[in-house]
Amino acid sequence: MRGQPVLIIPGWANSGPQHWQTLWEEEHPEYRRVQQRDWEMPERADWITTLDVAIRAAPSPPILVGHSLGCIAIAHWTVEHGNRGAGRVLAALLVAPADVEAPTAPEAVHGFRPVPLAPFPFSSVLVASRTDQYVSFERATELAQAWGSLLVDAGDAGHLNTDAGYGPWPAGERILMNLAERVA
Repeated sequence: MRGQPVLIIPGWANSGPQHWQTLWEEEHPEYRRVQQRDWEMPERADWITTLDVAIRAAPSPPILVGHSLGCIAIAHWTVEHGNRGAGRVLAALLVAPADVEAPTAPEAVHGFRPVPLAPFPFSSVLVASRTDQYVSFERATELAQAWGSLLVDAGDAGHLNTDAGYGPWPAGERILMNLAERVA
């Protein structure tokens, strides 16, 4: 993946220092985090604009790596900008998308409702856990089907974050490398 731009799109509250997204950035200095203005009280329009600016600034079409609310931001970007900019994104790895429409979703993420269900104009892989407290496996399956994503069943993996024991995540890196090879 040398030279391939990778944009890291964390979810609500950002990814902490031991989160796999942060560790991947440290290991791969060419990876860039999309820095949002407000991680705690996310505004959908701001997040989508910031993501669009980062995609436009990439030297070539990037691979997006979203986690949780970051996946939903990618879906909104795709609806708002993706079709006008076909070819602007090479692929996306979507990990543990947050179900912002669930009754248990924190109020801070309600502005991302409804979740867009339009197919992505680029290849994508969605990794979902059967024990994620922020999205049921059934809902993650629905999202993968709607977006045209290949679904990877992570089994009993919680939210695939630091609290679930995912600091370094070599299996995730392999999924990303396989996706990059497939679209190269």
